[in-house]
Amino acid sequence: MTEAAPERTARVVLVDDHRMFRTGVRAEIGRTEVTGIDVVGEADDVDSAVRVVAETRPDVVLLDVHLPGGGGVEVLRRSVGVMGEQGGVKFLALSVSDAADDVIGVIRGGARGYVTKTITGTDLVNAIFRIADGDAVFSPRLAGFVLDAFAATDTPPVDEDLDRLTQREREVLRLIARGYAYKEIAKQLFISVKTVESHVSAVLRKLQLSNRHELTRWATARRLV
Repeated sequence: MTEAAPERTARVVLVDDHRMFRTGVRAEIGRTEVTGIDVVGEADDVDSAVRVVAETRPDVVLLDVHLPGGGGVEVLRRSVGVMGEQGGVKFLALSVSDAADDVIGVIRGGARGYVTKTITGTDLVNAIFRIADGDAVFSPRLAGFVLDAFAATDTPPVDEDLDRLTQREREVLRLIARGYAYKEIAKQLFISVKTVESHVSAVLRKLQLSNRHELTRWATARRLV
């Protein structure tokens, strides 16, 4: 009796610096005709991860936390452009570590979930589809780290000025405030320098600011940097 074909598929990129682990994950979940998971790329460090994600635009990236070149958090920071798109790329951390700092770091960076490498193949496939659908997924007890971390932070009041900005304008604002040049922002967000200039002009106009120095002070005062 043959197995029924999956009702849907998810395009996935594997990011881990251990080739044998990537091979094992691909063998476990990458049988598209059975699992619905189509592994469209692999990477073993930050630079290659950012490049492969930008080139393939997968539904979900399985991201190790500890990578050469700055770790999973750096991949997330440099992939903010593809995450911010309509139906953008989603990240699921897959790591041997269950340390609270690692979990909180990648979640603050934009990952939608965090599972440890003890997860079964079936559960990992389910987690990937849930992440693709916009859910948050955590291995047992790890969700508690995130809840505790965010519960310990006072909920900020609604900022009407910030609410005037689009998601892309907020991304440009944060990068400008961090000192990035227009060319660097364009490269990171995969847009043209002219588009960056247009976004900056819109941000200055909406916030009634005169230049990038005032913009940086504004963002720093709101802890957006």
